[in-house]
Amino acid sequence: MGAAILPDLATEILIPVCAVIGIAFALFQWFLVSKVKLSSARDSSSGAPGKNGYNDYLIEEEEGINDHNVVIKCAEIQNAISEGATSFLFTEYKYVGIFMVAFAVLIFLFLGSVEGFSTSYQRCTYDETKMCKPALATAVFSTVSFLLGGITSLISGFLGMKIATYANARTTLEARKGVGKAFITAFRSGAVMGFLLAANGLLVLYIAINLFKIYYGDDWSGLFEAITGYGLGGSSMALFGRVGGGIYTKAADVGADLVGKVERNIPEDDPRNPAVIADNVGDNVGDIAGMGSDLFGSYAESSCAALVVASISSFGLNHEFTAMLYPLIVSSVGILVCLLTTLFATDFFEIKAVKEIEPALKKQLIISTALMTIGIAIVSWIALPSSFTIFNFGAQKDVKNWQLFLCVAVGLWAGLIIGFVTEYYTSNAYSPVQDVADSCRTGAATNVIFGLALGYKSVIIPIFAIAISIFVSFSFAAMYGIAVAALGMLSTIATGLAIDAYGPISDNAGGIAEMAGMSHRIRERTDALDAAGNTTAAIGKGFAIGSAALVSLALFGAFVSRAAISTVDVLTPKVFIGLIVGAMLPYWFSAMTMKSVGSAALKMVEEVRRQFNTIPGLMEGTAKPDYATCVKISTDASIKEMIPPGALVMLTPLVVGILFGVETLSGVLAGSLVSGVQIAISASNTGGAWDNAKKYIEAGASEHARSLGPKGSDCHKAAVIGDTIGDPLKDTSGPSLNILIKLMAVESLVFAPFFATHGGLLFKI
Repeated sequence: MGAAILPDLATEILIPVCAVIGIAFALFQWFLVSKVKLSSARDSSSGAPGKNGYNDYLIEEEEGINDHNVVIKCAEIQNAISEGATSFLFTEYKYVGIFMVAFAVLIFLFLGSVEGFSTSYQRCTYDETKMCKPALATAVFSTVSFLLGGITSLISGFLGMKIATYANARTTLEARKGVGKAFITAFRSGAVMGFLLAANGLLVLYIAINLFKIYYGDDWSGLFEAITGYGLGGSSMALFGRVGGGIYTKAADVGADLVGKVERNIPEDDPRNPAVIADNVGDNVGDIAGMGSDLFGSYAESSCAALVVASISSFGLNHEFTAMLYPLIVSSVGILVCLLTTLFATDFFEIKAVKEIEPALKKQLIISTALMTIGIAIVSWIALPSSFTIFNFGAQKDVKNWQLFLCVAVGLWAGLIIGFVTEYYTSNAYSPVQDVADSCRTGAATNVIFGLALGYKSVIIPIFAIAISIFVSFSFAAMYGIAVAALGMLSTIATGLAIDAYGPISDNAGGIAEMAGMSHRIRERTDALDAAGNTTAAIGKGFAIGSAALVSLALFGAFVSRAAISTVDVLTPKVFIGLIVGAMLPYWFSAMTMKSVGSAALKMVEEVRRQFNTIPGLMEGTAKPDYATCVKISTDASIKEMIPPGALVMLTPLVVGILFGVETLSGVLAGSLVSGVQIAISASNTGGAWDNAKKYIEAGASEHARSLGPKGSDCHKAAVIGDTIGDPLKDTSGPSLNILIKLMAVESLVFAPFFATHGGLLFKI
């Protein structure tokens, strides 16, 4: 077997040091963003001169760079957006906090009752000859790790929202000096969120493992079983963040677009539109806070799935600490790789023109993947024994360290492929979106048909990529291989999140420029940043969905091992009924979230119309709209409407496990995974394509685009209708579905001992 080259002490130093470096780098980026002052004097150009400093003007200075009113207006708007986002998140977290405490009690009661709240030691499930800690200990520690995961997830989302609302107006002001300056400000702000989230997730998990070890000692299988609560906490908070934030942002967006653009013919983000502040707040609570919690959940779960399987493999049985923490070491190296990659965008190269924005963001993905491949090779060589055994459904499978390297690498590269395919189908630089834009010539109906077809077609290659990575990783290292493949896909999470958060920040910057009455040249620059951000947001969702598929399969494997199911036979009726019901769940969930957006948007449209009709001087710009009422409509709707979809996801595994038992539950998990991934990819790509088809017509950058425009033409109106239909698909249903498939799997894993002991009541009658 042999031992790992890296000593245990080095592992104990490496992981926290990498996490601290990540946090320090995030704070340094925040400091650089804060040097852009929200005040009117020329102090906005303080700082070191030279490339990417603040003294050189890449493009001619706009007239009015010292215009006092514009800067004050930007600061006011930023303040309004920040206040709206903060108050919404506090309201949401109040409700989510109550749920978290209630569910923690449930975890304790269910897991404690497995052995009748006994405090005596029990025989280990994986090895009858050994004695393990009591079930009551697992109940207590699972509850603690659930709360830890939930709190870390909420903090991740909140910090992301704070930096985004801090940076949006600063990006607008930098756009006066040129597109390069604005890009760097937006990207740095995204990096703050990416690195804080990756480093916090890693650090909290590492500290939790070390604290739990004080009690568990040599019982590593018990320790890592208790740690799975961390993933459950992360994902359950992400579900409410994604669904609540998604309903909020899309209710405002649809309301603002339908009345503003289609009925009143005013531009996007026009200050006369009453829903405009709510729309900009929504970008932060849905796309930033929701996405942050979502990817944190994926990261936590893939780590937990890998650790659970490793604890009953040779790593755990022989107490090889470094090899056991291989998933955490991969994530630590990922932070260092992403740090280097970020410097390519902000320091090594300079963006001078609009057309360089999208390639710069794509390079981030390529560079981080290439560097990470080298990083994983080194980690696999020094942190793993040359050969070892991995638990494989009751048997131990012999694995070499190079095979595990290939498992992680295949996940990493599958992520890149999914990212690029998503980009091809959602960026207006390529023919699929241009065809959708062209179909607007004959009205909204053909636009919708083309958009749906594009979404369905965009599923093909990602599914093949996921299928190949599952086959390769399972062949080499069973379920542990799949868990580390998911971790590979998420190893560059800091860069992925930086690119993803950049989109909403740019979107907000454009909105602020429009509302502050800045010149159309500035708006063109922010629009260019925003269009690139739209595509990168779609790439981010592709990563999230792809990793969710691998994560939930790994969790499914861990659940099957934990519940002591030898095989899942589709031909038995118990399993098949679960399979068919599980495949239906994503549709039920999507129906709930789509309907919620629709009913909230209906109220928003009525309110915006009412204001336009009853406030004299609103269209002329002499009266101010009532923004607060629209913010309140979005807040109330999202808080009320996020509860039923959340309850569906959280209660399904409990009901199925208790009433029908673990076999049926395994069918439900497999069914929801298979259908959920397809719907999620097609929904988010359809929505992204419609959005960028509209932007393609608005920008009028090519001869073809100009023949479809200008803004306000019938063609453009058809594109806006497509965009509004796509809004709930790409920002509410699609991204929330990946949480559905992960969350049901991790919840089943946490409650597996209870279901195995007391489940299947209906079949026992």
